[in-house]
Amino acid sequence: MSDVLHALGFIVTFGIFFVGIIILEAWYWRRKGRPEAYNFKETIANISTGGLYKIFDGIAIALFIQFFYEYVQQFGFQYQMNDGVLSILFFCLAVDFFFYLYHFTMHKVRWFWSIHVTHHSSKIMNFSTALRQNFLLDLNFGWVLWWIPLAVIGFDKNWTMIAIELSLAYQFFIHTEMVDKLPKPLELIFNTPSHHRVHHGCKPAQIDTNFGGVMIIWDRLFGTFVDERNAGKIEYGLTSRQPTTLNPLRLNLDEFFQMLKDVVTYRDLKILYKSPSYVEERYDVDPERLEPVKT
Repeated sequence: MSDVLHALGFIVTFGIFFVGIIILEAWYWRRKGRPEAYNFKETIANISTGGLYKIFDGIAIALFIQFFYEYVQQFGFQYQMNDGVLSILFFCLAVDFFFYLYHFTMHKVRWFWSIHVTHHSSKIMNFSTALRQNFLLDLNFGWVLWWIPLAVIGFDKNWTMIAIELSLAYQFFIHTEMVDKLPKPLELIFNTPSHHRVHHGCKPAQIDTNFGGVMIIWDRLFGTFVDERNAGKIEYGLTSRQPTTLNPLRLNLDEFFQMLKDVVTYRDLKILYKSPSYVEERYDVDPERLEPVKT
């Protein structure tokens, strides 16, 4: 119980901090003559989804994720961080690399995309967008792709939890249009607001790009990097089934239930692990209405 209370206290503290930054950014854009950069109702919806997510996340970590981590760790490589700076560098690179793989998978497998889609469903980019998360994120076991490889290597559980929270905190600050291009060395190594704006774009040149967490080096290595200057005019949101509601529960659940409906309708379990566009491609259906296309 103390672990749960500790997690909830952590959430409240950082929640107040992030909300304060959101208020400052909204004030900044109003002073700059861009009040449309923030929509009050959408901001409340984003904060609500973020609050739901972090409450479930904190409870999940306290109740079962950390124990599963320790269970797996005993069968892994038992790596000990005894090499000073080299160990810290290895640890940081590993945490970021496995986030890249996790994030890549969330975009490529519909089971994971049906949850992650919530984060991409806003047509506005600001700090509150970073909080637009799905409370089912831990309950669909996507976290296994990020946490468990670190446990197999043998990294200390507590350091892993700290590193993951710091990674997510960093990513909060790249959800903004306030910052243009940073100095080139930073843009080469780190994920920046410029890079992440491309990731949230819904145009063909922007989709499935710039998956990095703290660093952008993995995208550069694996060919998923697109520079903002080469991405065209960025338009945020989804390519289909763009939400028409700001109800936090529906923002969390609509696409998940649509996926389950597709499985029942087409009696095809491959829908769960195929790409998000599999149903449209395999069954020739309209992505909005999911009815047969009349030709």
